[in-house]
Amino acid sequence: MKIACVGVGGIGGFLAVRLAAAGEEVVAIARGAHLEAIRRDGLRLRSPQGDAVAKDILATADPSAVGPVDVVVIGVKMWDLESATRAALPLVGPATMIVGFQNGVEKESIIARTAGEQHVIGGVCYISTEIESPGIILQKGTLERFIVGELKGPPSPRVSAFRAACAKAEIKIETSDEMSRVIWEKFVFISSSAAMTTLIRLPVGPIRENPQSRVLLLDALREAVAVARAKGIPVSANLAEETLAFIDAQPPATRASMAVDLERGNRLEVEWLSGAIVRIGREFGVPTPIHRVVADALAPFANGRPNVI
Repeated sequence: MKIACVGVGGIGGFLAVRLAAAGEEVVAIARGAHLEAIRRDGLRLRSPQGDAVAKDILATADPSAVGPVDVVVIGVKMWDLESATRAALPLVGPATMIVGFQNGVEKESIIARTAGEQHVIGGVCYISTEIESPGIILQKGTLERFIVGELKGPPSPRVSAFRAACAKAEIKIETSDEMSRVIWEKFVFISSSAAMTTLIRLPVGPIRENPQSRVLLLDALREAVAVARAKGIPVSANLAEETLAFIDAQPPATRASMAVDLERGNRLEVEWLSGAIVRIGREFGVPTPIHRVVADALAPFANGRPNVI
């Protein structure tokens, strides 16, 4: 398959390295020092599950120089998703499928309104990765799970072909015929864990061990579940408790990427995490006081660290 990764940060870079090292034709759409390092030294992955390097990967800042591909992976943050999808349109032919693995339940609709719904498949991932330095992707821990599927109905031949390419590259991937449920299950987890680790400025270990902050985390999870069920998403009534058990199994130093972004003074995805919980909850008449406080408290940091700090 010919696969273009638009944005080769943590997730896009991880997929690009693994796929290219396994022999797939991969194009990395990047910029700046990261692009120059990839052109000079290839794209590298440092992982506890085995390092990899893609030396001959095609890297460019210009999607129009590539032409249509089989798969476009959009690997940017939510605030850049619409503009990145628009920039990626020269990569999209009649049969091209597009998948994003961002945190959020609105990513597929953003991609669809920009590139056309017929091109979009659903994507979810559980993995901790980041750019360690230009040209080098770091995977932290062994958690790795990717899920893809059509937005409606069973996995299609195109989804199965992408899964097969990823499986050949030893990427832990599966398909689902219930992507709306799968996307919301991830969203319940990431919106609440990001809310707590960012607001409290601590990793998950101390938060889950303290009786008061543990209840706060569970209540945030319950708010997200209530919103999902009000919207008609068939998530389990016990999903909050099941997700807390999943969080209990994570390394105590685990932090959501939004907490890392806050620490580094970067933009935050709060508008598409707790902010989305509040918006959708308001639409369906579900109170979301915890996520509203998180969204409001983090609002001054949403565009990066204020200059006065």
